[in-house]
Amino acid sequence: MSSTNHHDDKIAKMTFSSVYPHYLTKVERKGRTREELHEVITWLTGYDEKGIQQQIDAKSSFEQFFAEAELNLNASLITGSICGYIVQEIENPLTQKVRYLDKIVDELAKGRKMGKILREG
Repeated sequence: MSSTNHHDDKIAKMTFSSVYPHYLTKVERKGRTREELHEVITWLTGYDEKGIQQQIDAKSSFEQFFAEAELNLNASLITGSICGYIVQEIENPLTQKVRYLDKIVDELAKGRKMGKILREG
């Protein structure tokens, strides 16, 4: 499935704070913790606890969220399908970053070991 300009624009305008509670509910429902969620967000974006909370409080769009992030150099190792999209084939850089985040949150919720999620080998 290829994304459209409309889809990419919609993702860019979505706020991290509107999606974050869904991430948290998803992982907690599967027995994972808020701390583990923050660990994967930190790994991908470089945000610490304070930075994550600032992004939530500021109601940053995903465009702002990733513009201020320091994307992990190993993010390109995140592969596979999420929401019908193959993450390594997404052409729009911002949409790809959001789907990277979706993918690692999904892996956390599915019980994958943290070392695997963080692409430690």
